[in-house]
Amino acid sequence: MSGFLIKAERDQLVKDRMSAFGVKVTAITQESDLLCVQVKKDALHDLLRTLRDELGFGFLTTCCGMHFPKVESGTLPAQPEEFGMVYHLHNMREGHRIRVKCRTTLNDLEFQTATDLWPAANWMEREAWDFFGIKFKGHPNLKRILNMEDFPAFPLRKDYPLEDPTRRDKDDKMFGR
Repeated sequence: MSGFLIKAERDQLVKDRMSAFGVKVTAITQESDLLCVQVKKDALHDLLRTLRDELGFGFLTTCCGMHFPKVESGTLPAQPEEFGMVYHLHNMREGHRIRVKCRTTLNDLEFQTATDLWPAANWMEREAWDFFGIKFKGHPNLKRILNMEDFPAFPLRKDYPLEDPTRRDKDDKMFGR
């Protein structure tokens, strides 16, 4: 039970420290046992640095891109900020984790690199570039990591066709089309 109290105290400390960012932090939610912080893009790098330097989240578990296209459903309105990044950080000493989310638009697909905070972000940011087209300002080697360098698209975007449009070896007559 005392571990839970320590976690609750850590979460409260994080919430208190995030209040210094004011309106730059757009939401702080609890998702199961994980504290989730949503931040505006211009404060993302400073927030990540604060979590690392002041609150002990020294381990970057993962960072990855996300894409939520502008599709209106019956329950949810279309979001203008359809792209984003998700960072999972771990405070190894105390055993706490946190999720940081940041959203952006298609016309502004560039984030500040986190490689100066965590060198391990290098490959993760290259993967986000390769599959989502998200650029990272200040990245030391931003190039494709799994796809061919001249690949014309970003395959994890939701608007990427299910069938590979670059294939020339398929004859649609053979598939009844």
